Amino acid sequence: MKTAKFSIGQVVRHRLFQFRGVIFDVDPQFANTEEWYESIPAEVRPSKDQPFYHLLAENSDTEYIAYVSEQNLLEDDSAEPVRHPHIRDMFEKMPDGSYTPKHQLRH
Repeated sequence: MKTAKFSIGQVVRHRLFQFRGVIFDVDPQFANTEEWYESIPAEVRPSKDQPFYHLLAENSDTEYIAYVSEQNLLEDDSAEPVRHPHIRDMFEKMPDGSYTPKHQLRH
């Protein structure tokens, strides 16, 4: 199993599609449904044995949650803020443009 290349709070963009987002969770390997996996066109379907990232994502039209393989992510160094509405619930924006997780209350 690979060590995750990206970390929670990091801003990334998709290698093939025009969207970017902030990572809020990491799975060490694929942990979504088989139906979701099979919906990816075979010619671009990633290997399951790599980290997968949950993103608070945005494109030019909307904000949403994305689930993306490590091989399809690149670091986003644009320093542009991500406008997803849930960012302020989960992260503090740092002066350098990065995001750091807010401390969670424990039950």
